[in-house]
Amino acid sequence: MSKVKVTLVKSTIKKTQRIKRTVEALGLRKVNSTVEHTVTPQIQGMIRAVNHIVKVENI
Repeated sequence: MSKVKVTLVKSTIKKTQRIKRTVEALGLRKVNSTVEHTVTPQIQGMIRAVNHIVKVENI
């Protein structure tokens, strides 16, 4: 299975609760924090929902 590296590049201030919870569920806390995830349909959906504030790199 492939992996992705997800980095939070913008703040979640003034974002909706749904976006804040999705970012937290991905394991991102502060701006420029990075996590690695195995690519699953659930992770892909969460990334798609917050793609305007995160950067994604394939590993």
